[in-house]
Amino acid sequence: MPHRHRFAAAAAAFFVNTVVCAAQIYTASFYNKTPYHTSALSGHAWVQELINGHPERIKCELGMKLHVFQALIEALHAVGLQDTRNISLEEHLAIFLHTSVTGLSIRHVGERFQHANATISKYESKISTHLMCS
Repeated sequence: MPHRHRFAAAAAAFFVNTVVCAAQIYTASFYNKTPYHTSALSGHAWVQELINGHPERIKCELGMKLHVFQALIEALHAVGLQDTRNISLEEHLAIFLHTSVTGLSIRHVGERFQHANATISKYESKISTHLMCS
């Protein structure tokens, strides 16, 4: 009989230890304050590189030639869209176009532009709304 009690106690201790370890692993992501978006090239810098770089590169990444991109920026300015505090209108449009052309998830586009997923979703939606209403 004492052998069964020791076995049951050991099994219970193993179970509790497993649950505690799982809880620690799960909650560690909430307390890990290591920056996630740490690329040397910010979204703004990448868009500027596209604008100032080889003409075929902007077409490949955003699906349109530079003069069309610039005309679209002017049209968006004309309907009242402006730069926000942290993101230029060029970057707003590039987020929308890059997502449309590549079909990448918000998480992947966030990594490309070095912004949080919520930010990507917000600006993608903002441009989409204005393009559909214009």
